[in-house]
Amino acid sequence: MIIRVSDIQEDGLVVDDAVAVGAPYADPAWQLEGLTLRLERDEQDVLVHGEIRATVPQVCGRCLEAFPARVRAGVDVRVVPRPVTADSVKLASDDLDVDFYQKDELDLTALIETETTLALPMKPLCRDDCLGLCRVCGGNRNVTACGCAARATDPRLAGLQNLADRLSH
Repeated sequence: MIIRVSDIQEDGLVVDDAVAVGAPYADPAWQLEGLTLRLERDEQDVLVHGEIRATVPQVCGRCLEAFPARVRAGVDVRVVPRPVTADSVKLASDDLDVDFYQKDELDLTALIETETTLALPMKPLCRDDCLGLCRVCGGNRNVTACGCAARATDPRLAGLQNLADRLSH
């Protein structure tokens, strides 16, 4: 969905129709559930505030099972005109919430995909109490109880185990 920056009125623009946005994600398995975005002009800049709700397929970081993850992304971005003088732009640490538009056109679908991607967890879990895989046989401990005996500690790591024991007391 392309929005012309010059068409944003003084009182702003609210985008809350997921159907009107269309399919903002390159991966068709990602589903936009809903959104509420408010766009406001600040001279040439556009301030975008709101929330995006989506369902994204993920793989659990412990048991390696696929699951649909519900993503709720808070959006607070300043979109500025892309500089015409340079091919690349250096951003400072306080510019991390800045995006660019060009030719008076703001690509809202690209912004939605970026913000959803940034909201994904670094280590997704199918559930908080996921037991993961057995270290011996590799079985999913959420599905079956594993009767494998614990592996002996590698003697090369005994010094680290002693340190861990001392630090835990």
